[in-house]
Amino acid sequence: MGDSRNVVCARIVVEGRVQGVGFRQWVRKLARQRNLSGWVMNRQDGQTVEAEVQGASAPVHRMTELLAAGPPGARVDKIDVQWINPQNIPASFEIRR
Repeated sequence: MGDSRNVVCARIVVEGRVQGVGFRQWVRKLARQRNLSGWVMNRQDGQTVEAEVQGASAPVHRMTELLAAGPPGARVDKIDVQWINPQNIPASFEIRR
């Protein structure tokens, strides 16, 4: 992931039509293309997806922009991004169930 001093971590919650539309798989694909680590999962409420994305600052910031737009077939009504201290999260990017 490059220089560890530039590692950032974002906790992202996306609300809308984001479950049952391939949103988690899309997030994992984007994260892996950018060499980011973390996870994504559906929340129990049926209308939100939560993710933690960690890596170099520029690609993590770009991920927040991409998640705000969402993939085809999804509808993002709201996104909440919290910048948190880098976490001990998976070395790759995974879908949690």
